[in-house]
Amino acid sequence: MSNRSIFALILLCFVSFSTQAQTNSSTHSCNKTVYLTFDTGNMSVAQTVADILKRQNIKATFFLANEKTFRGDYALEDSWKSYWQTLVKEGHHFGSHTYDHDYFVKDGPRNEVFIKPQFGPEAGKTMLMSEASVCKDIRKVDQRFVELTGESIQRIWRAPGGKTSPRLISMGNLCGYQHIGWAPAGFLGDELNSDKHPNAMLLEKASRGIQDGDIAMAHLGIWSRKDPWAPAVLESLIVNLKQRGFCFATLPINSVNQSK
Repeated sequence: MSNRSIFALILLCFVSFSTQAQTNSSTHSCNKTVYLTFDTGNMSVAQTVADILKRQNIKATFFLANEKTFRGDYALEDSWKSYWQTLVKEGHHFGSHTYDHDYFVKDGPRNEVFIKPQFGPEAGKTMLMSEASVCKDIRKVDQRFVELTGESIQRIWRAPGGKTSPRLISMGNLCGYQHIGWAPAGFLGDELNSDKHPNAMLLEKASRGIQDGDIAMAHLGIWSRKDPWAPAVLESLIVNLKQRGFCFATLPINSVNQSK
């Protein structure tokens, strides 16, 4: 065997050993789990978020509503088809955020609830909705997602703003959808005023505060925040949590650490 062949063999063994050592180190250091989730928002950082998740090789769960985007279109229109198709192919999970981004107002009479849609033909109106109507708006996201991607969402949903009541959550359960809130430490603050809550502060708080089993929540873009949360916080937060021994998993799960 030539010297060159021997050197190549030694190099191959070294690379193989190093790769295995890194894999083992990663496996052993990953002893906690966090569930990273995103609501649609105005979609201004949607591609940035997708690029970071791909670069960091982690999966997240997206809660979708047909919200107006920074481009003037809506998040579940055909113009966003390739975006959602790509996320499906990359192995992310998806839930309903109600089609018209329906804010819960209060419980109504006769097992009904008062809801105020943010978008759609009834935008801005407070309406009394039955269980069937609530279920229809949750399921409409799934129906539209199938049209866009050929795949169904997971049987999970999140009420806009995290505003719920036991009655509303029961309506979702009867419809076959588990409600997913987020942990107190998982509120990542991307919708807060950026002057009072700068990105450095949000990064430090989340990096330190998130605990095993927490669900974290951010958006794919917020109209009111002047200093965008992503990419300033997101990638550094992922790196910091990995260093603390966190794995990133998708929803749903049977038991989740959430308060909203």
